[in-house]
Amino acid sequence: MAKIKITQVRSIIGRPEKHRRIIEALGLRHHQTSVIHNDTPQIRGMTFKVRHLVTVEEVK
Repeated sequence: MAKIKITQVRSIIGRPEKHRRIIEALGLRHHQTSVIHNDTPQIRGMTFKVRHLVTVEEVK
């Protein structure tokens, strides 16, 4: 299964509670941290909701 690397590039200060919960559910704890997840529709949907706060890259 393909993997994607998600990096938080913007702060969640002042963001709606829903965005904060999505960032937490993705496993991002601090600004400029990265996590690697399987490329599933659920993870893609979560990253789409907070696309202005994160960057997504494919991992080989």
